Amino acid sequence: LLLPVSNLCGKCRPCDIDLLQPSLNFLYWSLHQPTPCSQQRAVAVLLSNVSLLELLQKVLECTWERSPPSEAAPLSPEDALLCSGWLLVASLVLYQHRYNTEVHQTLSLDLTKVLKAVIFRNKKPILLLVSIMQFLRAGLRQNFSSSLLVIVGQNTAQGAVEPQPSPPQEAALHPLTTQQVLSLLVSLQNLWVHIQLQKDLLLSQAVVACLETLVEYLYVKNKDVALHVASQPWHRFLLFALLSGGQKSFLQPEVLRLMTLFLRYQSSNIISQKEISQILQEAAEANLAELPQATSRALHLFLCQV
Repeated sequence: LLLPVSNLCGKCRPCDIDLLQPSLNFLYWSLHQPTPCSQQRAVAVLLSNVSLLELLQKVLECTWERSPPSEAAPLSPEDALLCSGWLLVASLVLYQHRYNTEVHQTLSLDLTKVLKAVIFRNKKPILLLVSIMQFLRAGLRQNFSSSLLVIVGQNTAQGAVEPQPSPPQEAALHPLTTQQVLSLLVSLQNLWVHIQLQKDLLLSQAVVACLETLVEYLYVKNKDVALHVASQPWHRFLLFALLSGGQKSFLQPEVLRLMTLFLRYQSSNIISQKEISQILQEAAEANLAELPQATSRALHLFLCQV
């Protein structure tokens, strides 16, 4: 089915939502088959379909063309299609790199617009925001050097009339700027506040994952900037705001993942020996066999980091 469905998508327009929505979801599902052989075959089929990639380019561009709703509204069919498009492209970026698959058609994306979509949000539905963040994570993990992507419009927000020499720090973070990194960090922190109000598990997982990937990206590019980002005092406030919710236990997957992140980058002003001892005490008293899988995995990574 993969070949005819991908060919069918290539013949559609972004307005053919009823047909495209289930089709893109099927392609996404096909990419995430459990065996590497199936994944490799799926990504090769999809990346060889030029018409499909051109269609995906048009779908993603619709993200910037849509006006934000006047108030929070349920996910519309148009937004649902955008979610499917962003998630599919994010997966294509990851699997293309993993299997070094030949690319027959590139996708052009304005990184400034992608960052603004997360930083300013403009009342975007949570699922669309999470989907764009998933793509951003894929780009960060590949250092924005995927052969599937062409990053355009870099630094247009600075409004420079002519190119100026970049300071060493800015050159190291390319194609991001320090201002964009700090704005993204503040946006992720603000989303934590939203999580406290809405108790949105999906958004919580996405924010933690994006923060992890951002710091990992920065550590490769510029260790000083990475350590500066990881040691922001506001992290401690947000972390304990999370613990002040209904479930005060440290044994929450997102809390454990954040603690692991701060340990990894030696942010002693964020997590102290006292918090480490509390987590170890809770783990010792817990019935490990009854912990959810996500909690067990997060606790395992935390203990390995300790």
